[in-house]
Amino acid sequence: MVEEQLVILLVKLAVAASLASILVRSNVFKRMLMREERTLVQRLQLALGLSAIFGAGVVTRVVTRNSYQAVDLGFEGSFLAGILGGYVAGLASGVLIAIPAMFSGEFSAMPLFAGVGVLGGLLRDLAPSTDDIWSFSPLVEWNPFRVFRKKAASSRKLYHWLFLSTVLAAEALHWAANYVFGSRFIFSLHHGIAADKPLMTGAVFLTALFAITIPLKVWNNARNEIKLEAQQRLLTEARLAALRNQINPHFLFNTLNSVASLIRTNPETARAMVFKLSNILRRLLRRHENLNPLREELSFIDDYLSIEVVRFGAKLRFVNEVAPETLGWLVPSMLLQPLVENSIKHGLSSKVEGGMIRIRSSIVEGKLRLIVEDDGVGIPEAKLATLFEEGIGVNNVNQRLKLFFGNDYRLWIDSKPGEGTRTEIEIPELQPVPGAVP
Repeated sequence: MVEEQLVILLVKLAVAASLASILVRSNVFKRMLMREERTLVQRLQLALGLSAIFGAGVVTRVVTRNSYQAVDLGFEGSFLAGILGGYVAGLASGVLIAIPAMFSGEFSAMPLFAGVGVLGGLLRDLAPSTDDIWSFSPLVEWNPFRVFRKKAASSRKLYHWLFLSTVLAAEALHWAANYVFGSRFIFSLHHGIAADKPLMTGAVFLTALFAITIPLKVWNNARNEIKLEAQQRLLTEARLAALRNQINPHFLFNTLNSVASLIRTNPETARAMVFKLSNILRRLLRRHENLNPLREELSFIDDYLSIEVVRFGAKLRFVNEVAPETLGWLVPSMLLQPLVENSIKHGLSSKVEGGMIRIRSSIVEGKLRLIVEDDGVGIPEAKLATLFEEGIGVNNVNQRLKLFFGNDYRLWIDSKPGEGTRTEIEIPELQPVPGAVP
């Protein structure tokens, strides 16, 4: 008999963990967990969700005539609803969860479950912080000197004592209701335990405590994962913004140098370049996206090269060999401009007869391949080996690709002195995801 009761208690804990895991798979429920304040409608939605899950256990137990006692978590579910949603959710859940039991003649279930739900709501209101609810553990601090050592921590430790006492008091109320009204009017695992077996009674109390604590721990883990993902997303956005802010002044500085070189020799041309530069800056200041369609990046390159063509004249030629099917692919913003700028600055500016820059794009095995090449002076092998560490443009592009794609991308540079430089990028398809980096 004792072994059978212990098995029921263990199965009950397993059921509590399973139901908590089922609920946390719902995106709607996870969004509910992240809300610290809820409207009345949201509280009722939370109550309906918890009632459906925990009420199903009550239905199973009633239909099978107490054959599956371990699946009945109506008492614990009512308390959890109050802890999560406050009085309204606790009261509504307690009433709804108790309805199947009421149909079987257990008339004490509804007032008990409703009262326990309200008690959970009261406990929520008394929490110094909502984080104190999620951090609750049955292993409370027993040393009173440690409880009151630090004022900031003492309120949390005292609240955890209150939490523990409230759960045990609620279970004591459950035990008293069973003792007064009998198993006919209220279901309880205390029924059938002899008075000379206090350890079994204590085991039932502990089971109720852990059946409440385990779901809180499961849901808290889900909350922490969501918070960690949000923090990682914010960190990624901050790093991308920093990298974007690094490349924009670099681009501006080089372009202003080009304008300055023409002010004395050709004021009209310098004036035209300033006008084109203002258009580019207006576009940079207006747009803050980290991802753009390839066609917009190419349009930006056209504007940028129009300034450089004014500076270099017929010496600079540009060839566009972009596949039409690639124009809609999303790419990190300002991806190509640093590479084109490197081709002009390091590849063609020192070449007397000038040269050509070619941009190609294609889709290869489901990935976007971008190629920027020139027929300039090339890069010496010694400098090519340190280009990713020392080159501002290439290093910036590489870091942003790593942030977006992890290791699922390729960036390589091939250059031979006197023959030119070829830079290739291969990235997987990017789709805008709500809530992710835009």
